Amino acid sequence: MNNRSEVRDFLISRRGKVTPEQVGLVDHGGTRRVPGLRRSEVADLAGVSVEYYTQLERGNVRGASESVLDAVAQALLLDEAERAHLFALARAANSGTAVRRRPAVQRVRPAIQAILDSQLSPAYVTNGLGDVMATNALGRALLSPLYEDPARPVNAARFRFLNPRAAGYYLDWEATGRDSVAALRLLAGKNPYDKALTDLIGELCTRSEEFRTRWASQDVRLHRTGVKRLHHPVVGDLEFSYEALELPADAGLVLIVCTAEPGSPSRQALDLLASWAAAPDPAETAQEEPSDRGQ
Repeated sequence: MNNRSEVRDFLISRRGKVTPEQVGLVDHGGTRRVPGLRRSEVADLAGVSVEYYTQLERGNVRGASESVLDAVAQALLLDEAERAHLFALARAANSGTAVRRRPAVQRVRPAIQAILDSQLSPAYVTNGLGDVMATNALGRALLSPLYEDPARPVNAARFRFLNPRAAGYYLDWEATGRDSVAALRLLAGKNPYDKALTDLIGELCTRSEEFRTRWASQDVRLHRTGVKRLHHPVVGDLEFSYEALELPADAGLVLIVCTAEPGSPSRQALDLLASWAAAPDPAETAQEEPSDRGQ
């Protein structure tokens, strides 16, 4: 990805979302040529010259100090994820020559798998790309539609945008698409030359018009906790909370644990799903049992 264009598009998109009223500016009427704030207004709020801010918005953030970036972030009312994204883009601009690299192979340690298996709720480990790296039995059952997709590795973003079955699985269709793209955009700011990431984004942009449109919005988002609503093909509708816990010893990996209210229909459905997941496959059982024919 081109760092200068990424910075330019991000700053322009954020400026367009802020109204004069939000930052305490008096609107004296008249037609504004652009939505949101003018460059001069952002420059005044950030305490820099219009010329300097214009250079930043053209993508030239190399050498910009942390205090200047912080002032621009405040002027544009950036939230935590947006501020982190701006700083990541600036770090990439200052890092020198772009090198497309393959990330180190990520593996889930036995200790992490043991933690997964100890959970009574669905639990799984993902990386930043949305690849499902490991699950417990109930997590595998919950994500069974993703595993039925022949594409490998199992990837939530690829399933959401490229598999027709995803529309029947995700009940919060719009939010799921928005959040998936926003998470990838945030990761791309941190790792702009990661080959696996750029390959995934390229595939999704090429094959999904929806992904291309959402990618162009420049939105970024952190995913630490929230609510998921799914329609599982075996047990029906599910609603549960999730917590996303970073694994400090395993850079880039996140442990996700899903919980439903005790006694709720979703908890009952998860208990049923656990029974379904634990039941032996009749075809496999038939193969394992010796035949008594001819005795």
